Amino acid sequence: MSPQPGDVWNYDTGSAPGGETEGGVDAPVSMQGLTGKLTPDAPLAKLVWFKAGGSADWLFEPEDADELRTFLERLEGSLPVMALGLGSNLIVRDGGVPGVVVKLGKAFAKVEVRDDHVVACGAGAHGILVASTARDAGVAGLEFLRGIPGTVGGFVRMNGGAYGRDVSEVLIDCDVVMPDGQSHTLRAADLQYSYRHSVLPAGTVVIGARFQGKAGDPEIIGAEMDRIAQAREQSQPVRTKTGGSTFKNPPGHKAWELVDAAGCRGLTMGGAQVSEKHTNFLINTGGATSADIEGLGEEVKRRVYVHCGVELEWEIQRVGRP
Repeated sequence: MSPQPGDVWNYDTGSAPGGETEGGVDAPVSMQGLTGKLTPDAPLAKLVWFKAGGSADWLFEPEDADELRTFLERLEGSLPVMALGLGSNLIVRDGGVPGVVVKLGKAFAKVEVRDDHVVACGAGAHGILVASTARDAGVAGLEFLRGIPGTVGGFVRMNGGAYGRDVSEVLIDCDVVMPDGQSHTLRAADLQYSYRHSVLPAGTVVIGARFQGKAGDPEIIGAEMDRIAQAREQSQPVRTKTGGSTFKNPPGHKAWELVDAAGCRGLTMGGAQVSEKHTNFLINTGGATSADIEGLGEEVKRRVYVHCGVELEWEIQRVGRP
């Protein structure tokens, strides 16, 4: 028998309660001593902003960093691993994601301010929480994180940015767990950041980071955060099923302007649509499949290239089986 979508494995042993593997499915590793949740054939649509896509072969939610390290050590690289944050900049293809998807919970969402205006964050902390915690402690320089729809792990990996700034400007270092379970602390320079890119190997899970701020007035910091929030609300379709900025800005251009000039504003494919409000956003109007969303993005790329000769590059990550 195959695993049933949504079945949750929460073991102290290597089998489901009663001594039998649930649905006759063996866990990919021994779960002896681990208390996190391991779910076979886990639906991911509810975990991503587009609300579309298939299931993960396995979804692992570790209790803490030690448990994540142990799990990956036992896995020994036998399956691909992918970390999932808020799913705000992600298309999960309809065929699902092979291997293990790691979802970090509350234990990884803590934020604290240390000496010298350093803000230490777990990888599961939302950008809004990081910026708000810094504001309350009088730490300036991290206001732009308010405008990034994601968690620390995601925007450390992808050099997330907003409103003229990005993570490479404030990251001191980050803690990661490699696919073999080994832990490392990497300096910002080690990540070799470029625009929306780092050299972190596939399967690496960011579990924490330190950001450098500076002394500031909480009222001024708060006002800047409010300005950013208002700008997002006015210019982006933040209350729809979307995935953030679809394409990277090509050198010397703004992606949304190229998309608009190519006549793609409001363009649809199945249940997917190019946003009327901001043309660098794709939205799920209700019943879109991930194939609709990705297919629409490819059609937009084609039309832009035909119109002006510029080849757009995806900023949204696309994962899984077509």
